[in-house]
Amino acid sequence: MDAGAEMADLVELNPDRLMTDASAALGDLDDFGPDGWQEPLEVLCRCLSTEAGLSRFGKVSLYTQILQFLKNRLLVAELVRRNPAVLDQPVVAPMFIAGLPRTGTTHLHQLMSADPALRFLPYWESIEPVPAPGEPLFGDGSMAPRLARCEEGVGYSELWAPEIKRMHEISTWHAHEEIHLLSIDCSSMYFDTLVLIPSWREYYRSADQTPHYRYLRTTLQVLQFLRGGDRWILKSPQHLEQFGVLADVFPDASFFITHRDPGSVLVSLATMLSYAARIHVDAPDPVAIGRYWGDIVAQMLESSVDDRDLLPADRSVDIPFDDFMADDLGTVARCYEIAGQPLDARAAAAHRGYLETHQRNRHGAVIYDPPDVGVDPDAFRARLARYRERFGV
Repeated sequence: MDAGAEMADLVELNPDRLMTDASAALGDLDDFGPDGWQEPLEVLCRCLSTEAGLSRFGKVSLYTQILQFLKNRLLVAELVRRNPAVLDQPVVAPMFIAGLPRTGTTHLHQLMSADPALRFLPYWESIEPVPAPGEPLFGDGSMAPRLARCEEGVGYSELWAPEIKRMHEISTWHAHEEIHLLSIDCSSMYFDTLVLIPSWREYYRSADQTPHYRYLRTTLQVLQFLRGGDRWILKSPQHLEQFGVLADVFPDASFFITHRDPGSVLVSLATMLSYAARIHVDAPDPVAIGRYWGDIVAQMLESSVDDRDLLPADRSVDIPFDDFMADDLGTVARCYEIAGQPLDARAAAAHRGYLETHQRNRHGAVIYDPPDVGVDPDAFRARLARYRERFGV
């Protein structure tokens, strides 16, 4: 991290600089695709520069990540320009898991992604959805360079935050959230998970996310064109406050919404994010992080109450965490039924195989102490009485 920090004076969190550097890195490609991402990028860069309190390494990390998002935009636009048939790819009846972190979403996502009949988004593909210039577009040759780069990145992440796998495992083939695909359009809750940027959060919540989810649909078409697959299993916490947008952009989708005691969720989430914050700030304040995410979690859960009926009743289900933990395969079977997805012998065997090799806490457990993150679980539960009553939490 100290070595990376030495590069801080060589980079800028400035939209023009980032766009110029992205274009130069790809042989002067300059078509970033449809408009709508420029203002979010400007707001994001301003908030990161004035509010986040970035360390020198954090500045380099954010520059590198945003640069990659812009390079991905250029490569997506170039692929579509050269292959207009990409936009004819049908995104048929995708399945979305929506729920806060620490509510079982990752376990449900990984378990369903084990089914070879379903298309999931592996971590390496979320980081680089399109091969770099000069690399093959299709086949194993198109994957190998990106897999190698991702493996290297995962290795560095394990140096920066070696205990994060106790809370949330990330590996090259791990089924990942589409939050990185949404970040390519410069509008995503991903950035909130890295640093405290309240003005970004306010801007994000005030903006209609429909065009950004339409761009997500385009990236799914790109991924299908390059690597196949015809039915997606996807997930992200940010979907909790975008039910109407999801139903509009993906009208034939199915939805699985996970629920857990919000007091326990906030303590767990704030602990994980406080630990990960070491990557981007010199002296993370766990209490400030707990307070910041307390407001975000409350907003997201209140939105899920307000908008739950915007989802189709026959293609959506609420999943209590305790019920899921008591019978995960039964929960998966219910999701398949609601989505109209065959649960055949191959799928069932894949689910059992996943469970045999992915025991809970296999990387070690975590001690969660509410005062460490400034959370009073009982008070937070009381704050979310309407949510708890609506979903029987």
